[in-house]
Amino acid sequence: MDTIQTVELTLDVTAAANINEPAHQAATVVLPPASKLPQTPIICFARPGVQYNRLYYTHDLPGEGPGSEAHYHAAHGWIFVALDYLGAGDSSNNDGSKLTYATVARAFLAAETEVLRQLAEGELLSGYPKVTDVLKIGVGQSMGGALAIVQTGRYHCYDGVAILGASAIHTHPPGKPGEAGIVAPWLARDTAPGEPPVVLNQKTMEEFYKNRPPGYKSSKALVWSFHYDDVDPALVADDFQRYDRDVGDASEVDRGDQKVVVPPWGCFNTPASAAMASVTPGAVAPEAAAITCPVLVAMGERDVIADPKGEPRAYHSAISVDLYVVPRMGHMHNFAGTRELLWKRIETWAEWVRAVKEWEKE
Repeated sequence: MDTIQTVELTLDVTAAANINEPAHQAATVVLPPASKLPQTPIICFARPGVQYNRLYYTHDLPGEGPGSEAHYHAAHGWIFVALDYLGAGDSSNNDGSKLTYATVARAFLAAETEVLRQLAEGELLSGYPKVTDVLKIGVGQSMGGALAIVQTGRYHCYDGVAILGASAIHTHPPGKPGEAGIVAPWLARDTAPGEPPVVLNQKTMEEFYKNRPPGYKSSKALVWSFHYDDVDPALVADDFQRYDRDVGDASEVDRGDQKVVVPPWGCFNTPASAAMASVTPGAVAPEAAAITCPVLVAMGERDVIADPKGEPRAYHSAISVDLYVVPRMGHMHNFAGTRELLWKRIETWAEWVRAVKEWEKE
């Protein structure tokens, strides 16, 4: 057991999801060599963004720098758990209209609780030491950040939470300077599951799409904020093949005879209700204000946060809020040539979280 080990799990979350249909979540657990386990190991639960899956963290991603964030942290003694949402990746493909923030957060909590149980009882991997005393870190990128906010604000389930490329105030991808950006729907929070969403900025959207430039596609408008200029154009093209629909259009676009190859880290399916709500101003503001543990707010030099230095104000109850803007990085952080800077910052911040927890025990 003196090498990094990987365990694939399928976790039943039917009871927690409570959506009147079977539900399960797929998870990849990356374990450090047993000899590198500290007395109180860090266990990190990570969730990806819209139309990405858990391989965003566990796959050897192309580009400069270390390939897999999960293996990078595991080499430093972390237990890294990457999970697919309900309705995405290898998790159950449930009715997207039922997959609200609240539903997805409940499912994540149940899945994570089961992983912790298996670790504590020595069931996760035969021969691996039992792990009981842990420092729990939540990580979420893009929509995953919004869901990490909801889960932490409601259940206070982490010792610290890292919100990566997501705003507690308003998540909105900017367009390239001089070019048209996107106009996304702002949804009323009281829309019932299964009911047509109430779009609060309907008039603005109609005017934008009526007057949009010839050949405009919102997917192309996202490229500038998602990937920095030094990312291989071929990689960007591969990453964006599946983004062939407008943000304001809830239906898939007919691609005709075009064959679309989804990269290992990507997926078509999403938890639709949560995904559509993620670009509404203030969508997760109450939960952000309720978080009490230390928070790391990190983003790329180009990202989807309108006012980076204003973000800490959203976390009214947090014991501390750290802010880090990573140079030469777009919204999809783990493809950037500077990704190791972010991973190092997460690790140094996690040691601060450890110090806070130890102080609270005294």
